[in-house]
Amino acid sequence: MAEKQSSSAARKSFFALFLTTIVLFVLSWLFVLRSTGHPRPLDRKVLPTQKLPTVFHHVKSQSSNGLRRAILVNNGGREEEPPKREQGFQDKDGAMNCNGNVKEPLKIFMYDLDPEFHFGLLDWKPQGGRVWPDFRTEIPPYPGGLNLQHSIEYWLTLDLLASEISDNPNNRVAMRVQNSSEADLIFVPFFSSLSYNRFSKQNPHQKKSMNKVLQAKLVKFLTAQKEWKMSGGRDHIVMAHHPNSMLDARMQLWPSIFVLADFGRYPLNIANVDKDVIAPYKHMVESYANDTSDFDSRQTLLFFQGSIYRKDGGFARQELFYLLKDEKDVHFAFGSLKNNGVSKAGQGMRLSKFCLNIAGDTPSSNRLFDAIASHCVPVIISDDIELPYEDILDYSEFCIFVRTSDAVKENFLINLIRSISKEEWTQMWEKLKEVEALFEYQYPAKDGDAVQMIWQSLARKVPGVKMKINKSRRYSDAVVPGKDGGLRSIPAPKNFW
Repeated sequence: MAEKQSSSAARKSFFALFLTTIVLFVLSWLFVLRSTGHPRPLDRKVLPTQKLPTVFHHVKSQSSNGLRRAILVNNGGREEEPPKREQGFQDKDGAMNCNGNVKEPLKIFMYDLDPEFHFGLLDWKPQGGRVWPDFRTEIPPYPGGLNLQHSIEYWLTLDLLASEISDNPNNRVAMRVQNSSEADLIFVPFFSSLSYNRFSKQNPHQKKSMNKVLQAKLVKFLTAQKEWKMSGGRDHIVMAHHPNSMLDARMQLWPSIFVLADFGRYPLNIANVDKDVIAPYKHMVESYANDTSDFDSRQTLLFFQGSIYRKDGGFARQELFYLLKDEKDVHFAFGSLKNNGVSKAGQGMRLSKFCLNIAGDTPSSNRLFDAIASHCVPVIISDDIELPYEDILDYSEFCIFVRTSDAVKENFLINLIRSISKEEWTQMWEKLKEVEALFEYQYPAKDGDAVQMIWQSLARKVPGVKMKINKSRRYSDAVVPGKDGGLRSIPAPKNFW
């Protein structure tokens, strides 16, 4: 009898405890609702994370545990180390897949523009109604000198044309397709930088320069094409690498993807890092093959040779000249193309540990890529600079970044550079030799060079482009292919709200 009473009491106690717990839980939940107006959101940090699959393969890159200097904040001279980030998906043998071949080639439809827009600017004379040269027998050369630094349009066009005669097109990063409906993006083969460099001056007998005439003709042609009308131009690739190229057409072709050197002369609504692609300059100095130099053999600490007095954001060059000109192991001098200026600058970079890249008329310059080709650690003083492939490439592993406001303080820059040890410099120097191939233009293109890296940068824009195109069709009249091969418009419903 006593055992039954004891068991009954235990059950009642347990039930009371359970009931009390439920009541307290409900009361606490009601308190959250009353105090916040909605249930406490789920903390996503407790959920398992999943890496997105990468599309890059076959290029190894050693992770750097050494120097990661980037003077990003004006904080009284203290250096802040930026947080480490993943640059790509590592496969089982440790390879960093930040470049190399994509799984599926980027499908590009290229307009057969009249040769006056591309190779005709190189004095190529088409015969028999041909639009393109026969690359099995002739490749029109690109002019040298400063023209070369903005020759991106030339190398990308060559690569697309080569894809049509490739022995193994599936191994390519990008390939040309003849049907625009199969394409991921639409390529506009206008050599705009060359047009500006060679034909921007107006002759006395001309009402407009040839460069302006070509831009106007291009806008008229593009906006009349069904491909442009269907996407509003959002999936079109327009090359304007020279800062002054496409000055007239850019305001009408702004929905397209621009391939640029920087955004220095563009309003934010016309060009920006979310929509467009930054491509490297073609370096002017020769590549440093078989580099056997080291920290001790490069006896110049800091090197700069170029224009010192610049407009716009280039005031820092003049300030730094007066701060550094008397430092015994610093070379800071005026330079130009005259008297083998490029060759002399290349020799100076090869003998220097660090090379200054200071903003001039625009945030970027070819000097950065000359320094990379010379394995001279770049010191970047340009607050508004945008860099190629920076979504997958960590420049702080081989560059020094200094805010302009800090750099022009007396002794700040020189003390910073002198504080970098031999071991730290050597790590960055080794990294420069690893990444230099990513900035090389050549024909035919090679695995992981600048041509392929630009195509990959464009490929990463495709999902965003498709989303913008689809969203733009929600409530507006849709333009779709008609049965006769033309276009027809489907009006939006009157009561779409």
